Amino acid sequence: MILGKVAPTVHFVRHAQGYHNLSIGNQSMHDPSLTPLGEAQCYQLCQDFPYHGSVDLLVASPLRRTLYTMLLGFQPEVKRGLTIIALPEAQELADLPCDTGSNVQLLREEFHDQAIDFSLVEEGWNSKEGKWAADAEFVEKRAREVRQWLKARPEKDIVLVTHGGFLHFLTEDWSDSTLLHGSGWANTEFRSYNFTLESGDNASIVETAASRQRRRGSETPLSQTEQRELKAAKQNLWDERGYFLQSKV
Repeated sequence: MILGKVAPTVHFVRHAQGYHNLSIGNQSMHDPSLTPLGEAQCYQLCQDFPYHGSVDLLVASPLRRTLYTMLLGFQPEVKRGLTIIALPEAQELADLPCDTGSNVQLLREEFHDQAIDFSLVEEGWNSKEGKWAADAEFVEKRAREVRQWLKARPEKDIVLVTHGGFLHFLTEDWSDSTLLHGSGWANTEFRSYNFTLESGDNASIVETAASRQRRRGSETPLSQTEQRELKAAKQNLWDERGYFLQSKV
C-alpha cells in the first residue's frame, strides 16, 4: 500500500434480474436487458442501500444489465453528478451469448444521454478470446486486475455492479456458490469489502464486519481449505455444463 494512502471500501453488487435469468433457453439471448421485475429490484436496492451519501465512484461491467442496474439502483449518486465508469475487466466469465457484451459503439449510442464513461472499453472487449476468454486462469487474472485497479483509485467509497459468477473470483469467497444457479449471490445483493493490509500484488479483500453480520449473523467464515474445496466443486459444475473452461495450471 502506498504510504499515506488509505485503500477504499468497495461495495460489490450483483445485477438485477435479466431476461437470461428466466430460463436456460434465454441464455442464448445476446447481452439481454433487465426484466420488469429486475427494474423493480433496482428500485428496492436504491431504498435498501445505506451508503448513498458517502459513495464517490460508480463502476459497472459494460454489459447492459449491469449498466441499467447502476442507473436505476444508484439514482442518488447519478443525480448528484457522479459518472459511471464502464470497466470491461468486470464482465461475466462465461462465453454464452447472454454473457457476451455488445460492441462499444452500440453501447455509446444506447446510453448517449447517460453519464457513462466508455473510454476503457476497447474494440474486442467482447471477443471472449485472449484475456477475455472463459478460462479460469484468465478470469482469475481479470479479477486480480479489477481489485488492483480499485485499490489504486483515489476515491474512498466505491460501488461496482458486476456479475454473479465473476463475483466469486473477485471476492475469492465461494460460500453458497453451489446453492443458486450460477452464483451464490442473489440479484441486486450487495456486500462491502476492505482491502487487507497484507494484500500485496493480489490486492486481497475481506468482507466488512457490518456487511457479514447483516447477511450471515454470527456464523463462522469458511476456512481456506473449505474455500478451495467449494471453488473446485463450482468450477467442476460449470465445466460439466459447458459454461466455463478450467485452467490446466
